[in-house]
Amino acid sequence: MIPDAALSFRNVRQVFTSGEHALCALDGVSFDIAPGRVSGLIGPDGAGKTTLMRLACGLLRPALGEICVLGLDVVGEPQAVQSAVGYMPQRFGLYEDLSVQENLDLYADLQGLPEDGRVARYDELMHMTGLAPFTARLAGRLSGGMKQKLGLACALLRAPRLLLLDEPTVGVDPVSRRELWAIVYGQVREQGMSVLLSTAYLDEAERCDEVLLLHQGKLLGQGPPADFSAEVRGRIFQVGAEGISHRQLQTRLSQAPGVLDALVEGETVRLVMDEAGEPKAASLLPDLDEVHIKPAAPRFEDAFVARLKTRHDSAAALGGLDLHIDSHGDEEVIQVHRLLRRFGDFIAVNDVSFSVRSGEIFGLLGANGAGKTTTFRMLCGLLPASGGELSVAGHDLHTARAEARRHIGYMAQKFSLYGDLSVSQNLRFFASAYGLRGRRQDKRVAWAIDTFELADYRQANARDLPLGFKQRLSFAAALMHEPEILFLDEPTSGVDPLARREFWVRTNALAEAGVTVLVTTHFMEEANYCDRLVIMAEGRVLAEGTPREMKARARSVDNPDPTMEDAFIRLIEQREHKEKGKEAAA
Repeated sequence: MIPDAALSFRNVRQVFTSGEHALCALDGVSFDIAPGRVSGLIGPDGAGKTTLMRLACGLLRPALGEICVLGLDVVGEPQAVQSAVGYMPQRFGLYEDLSVQENLDLYADLQGLPEDGRVARYDELMHMTGLAPFTARLAGRLSGGMKQKLGLACALLRAPRLLLLDEPTVGVDPVSRRELWAIVYGQVREQGMSVLLSTAYLDEAERCDEVLLLHQGKLLGQGPPADFSAEVRGRIFQVGAEGISHRQLQTRLSQAPGVLDALVEGETVRLVMDEAGEPKAASLLPDLDEVHIKPAAPRFEDAFVARLKTRHDSAAALGGLDLHIDSHGDEEVIQVHRLLRRFGDFIAVNDVSFSVRSGEIFGLLGANGAGKTTTFRMLCGLLPASGGELSVAGHDLHTARAEARRHIGYMAQKFSLYGDLSVSQNLRFFASAYGLRGRRQDKRVAWAIDTFELADYRQANARDLPLGFKQRLSFAAALMHEPEILFLDEPTSGVDPLARREFWVRTNALAEAGVTVLVTTHFMEEANYCDRLVIMAEGRVLAEGTPREMKARARSVDNPDPTMEDAFIRLIEQREHKEKGKEAAA
């Protein structure tokens, strides 16, 4: 082991047993993390990331191997280790019925923070996180991004020398993600802190000093992100074509010879090829004349996909979605006009208007607390509107919510199936709820298990599934009754890039089959899959248009080719600047 390493693993093995079954979560893992750096822990769902984190902070005891944290033996001195590190798990245990200040006080007591140093540390953390104006607010009333920042503040109360963060940016918007990263690097710079951070967002891996890549419990590599990216140099290309939609282009290219991965990227499709060398248009798209191919600089995500993806991933996701949808042509199947929703004196949705055409993928974007989920719940008939007009599939949701729900499939923001029921039992329950009986129910359950490759988990309880398979099960349940309209509320939050790709292959196929899709997402590049979208802020529509139109608003001399994340942040910042100008004028 390196003498001054912040964290060292040597031949660590961890096995979980359930009855006669044994799962090897980590298999002979060895690495050292140097102090004063941000290290990223990357891997697909079920790779062993959370197990590694829990071992590192002494919450689990390894079956084999040695773990050393800040010079302390984790097996021999677990309590000393827990006192020396800061740990923020995936679902940080905030007490939602306590205020921000009361949560800080509680965690200060639990961590033994001296009374005489608390006020200064509180002030520093509240200023750092931007939560100073909200110390009296209940934690349950905070937005998702604010909850994550409060969780991080609680983990930083003692300014630990090693900070372990298990997917701290899941479910938060790009502005909040950027603020969280600023806080993390500020602690490294000012406190000399060492940070191990797991993330499902591979653009965040590029921000790390080094990356540890886990897969099926094994460490596949460790090093700077650029070292991983260099492995796929000469294999990355952008392809554009005339006379074909970006969804159709991606589908065609994903099945072309020599293509390992095809990802919608702005107005083009980004390819990862099996081998180095520029592909020929005649091979990729032989029946199209106007095909443009150009090399692209490799990214860490390209290397991740090249190492872990197989052709089976795309082929399986494309197959089996044989839904029978009644086409409505170009009809507006969702109509929202001056929608309003109040919670007491608080207005969550204010004067929102938009429409969605049949077969369209329509995006609803916004910062945490913008009103997206509230709007979703009203459109699904789960929450009554306080005012305005809204209809789905021709049914007025003020008067015919039950009828409208028959046409809707809904995949909730948080996994909302029944954890104590098996995969088969969940599917049968939702089939029954949608009115499917007898042979038709049997047929649809068999379809779901086959199409979403759930056979190996048929008898497993839903709560025990890896996150990617929970997503598959939720998606399957939403499609049991072959709905013509699909509501997806942050459906890929927290899942790894391979599962996200699989999800969007299926969603694109549904749209091509005539299903209308309304989706919210915090992963801004997913907005490229949308035909049109709106961006909301504080309950109002901030902007509406196509992804190309949104990005055009952020184009500048310094940034001639902005991403959707650039466009989102630019729009939010412009709005905040206007609001501050109004306050100053008043």
